[in-house]
Amino acid sequence: MDLDLSGRHALVGGGSQGIGFAAAIELAKLGADVTVIGRDSARLRSAVASLSGFRAQGRFHALQADYADRESLQRIVGEWIGEHPAQILINNTGGPAPGPIAEASESAFLDTFGQHLLCNQLLTRALLPGMRSAGFGRIINVISTSVKEPIKGLGVSNTVRGAVASWSKTLATELAPLGITVNNVLPGFTRTARLDGLIAGKVRSAGVSEDEVAAQMRSTVPMGRFADAIEVAAAIAFLASPAAGYITGINLAVDGGRTLSF
Repeated sequence: MDLDLSGRHALVGGGSQGIGFAAAIELAKLGADVTVIGRDSARLRSAVASLSGFRAQGRFHALQADYADRESLQRIVGEWIGEHPAQILINNTGGPAPGPIAEASESAFLDTFGQHLLCNQLLTRALLPGMRSAGFGRIINVISTSVKEPIKGLGVSNTVRGAVASWSKTLATELAPLGITVNNVLPGFTRTARLDGLIAGKVRSAGVSEDEVAAQMRSTVPMGRFADAIEVAAAIAFLASPAAGYITGINLAVDGGRTLSF
């Protein structure tokens, strides 16, 4: 199986922590050069130092940028990619605040739509020339199992994630003739700061302990446990590899069997 990414360059959103950082590690292990994007300069420095410590073949860099400022993001990434073309794009950013959809403000929808779908589009357009030139491209969007089954209490997220999934499927069809694949990875409950935040929110709203909330969430997972971020990252790295060249337009759930739909 050809998993070698030597000579390839990957741009990883949210790459300083959580699933993004785990994906950066797995891509580096396969030989890719990796550039991580994030807001926190200290975390970015730590991420690059950690990647270098894996003795991987590639080179590692960091771009400090905020997805809430698309104009700045476009400038920063455009300048970098102009000098360092990339063939792999991992679209990954933090999820919006939880809450009922009936109580969500218009700005909550607009902000989330901008930071997810519009930033995905912006980054894709920036990287496509390099993918076309290389005759190799991988676009992988880290979304949510909510694109298959809406998740209670995540109204804004459910809505925008679905839009991203439809965008991705359309893009996959358009880019398939070029040999560029577009796929979605749908994490289930994964040990990240995002999961910690969701648990804390349920603790506040329900007035029960953190252990009780976590136990209830695990009870909905057939495997009976939360995922480690590296398990989600393994799926991302496979889809980025040459071995996955004939896989495009899919939603791959990495959720321990929690999603009941096909």
